[in-house]
Amino acid sequence: DSLSRLFSRCGHVQSVDICDKPGPGEKKDKLTSKFFDHKTVKGFQVAYVVFRKPAGVQAAKALSQEGPLLISTESHPVKTGISKWIANYEASIVDPKELKAEVDAYMQDYDKKMAEEEAKAAEEEGVPDEEGWVKVTRKGRKPGLPRTEAANLRVLEKEKQKRARKELLNFYAWQHRESKREHIAQLRKKFEEDKQRIALMRAQRKFRPY
Repeated sequence: DSLSRLFSRCGHVQSVDICDKPGPGEKKDKLTSKFFDHKTVKGFQVAYVVFRKPAGVQAAKALSQEGPLLISTESHPVKTGISKWIANYEASIVDPKELKAEVDAYMQDYDKKMAEEEAKAAEEEGVPDEEGWVKVTRKGRKPGLPRTEAANLRVLEKEKQKRARKELLNFYAWQHRESKREHIAQLRKKFEEDKQRIALMRAQRKFRPY
């Protein structure tokens, strides 16, 4: 706003584009939302002033001979310091009613666009193209419905139960391996004991005449 007011003496200012660095004069997409598309550029910036007529550019170049241009004046002061921070904070507070109106308008446009696409798809369904191919979609007798919050909760609960059963089966498998390992260890221990007992019995059966 300050730059538009400053260069308005040279001619009608069509737009002022502020960028973080110099670049080619490509046309930027117009911001459609001040809540979701707004991007704040910090630090030094570059401004491109676009006049409606070429004469405005020549007049702006001639301003350099008049001395420095002041953006902040007594009639139009530019806020700095604490006053600027307060203004930025007040601007950052979202108005719920304005936000709701923008979201509702966006959803209406989205629903209208989806309805048009579905109508177009219904018209083209079963109609062969130039090469004779027929497009087959996944839409059948029972088209998929969007999940509700309750359906999502049920799916999450089923996945949780499935993970719990899997962990329980893994625990049982681990327990079974441990019991089998202990059983084998006991059999080996008993085999060694029996082996020592048999060796002792054989030693006692030997004939000793003296």
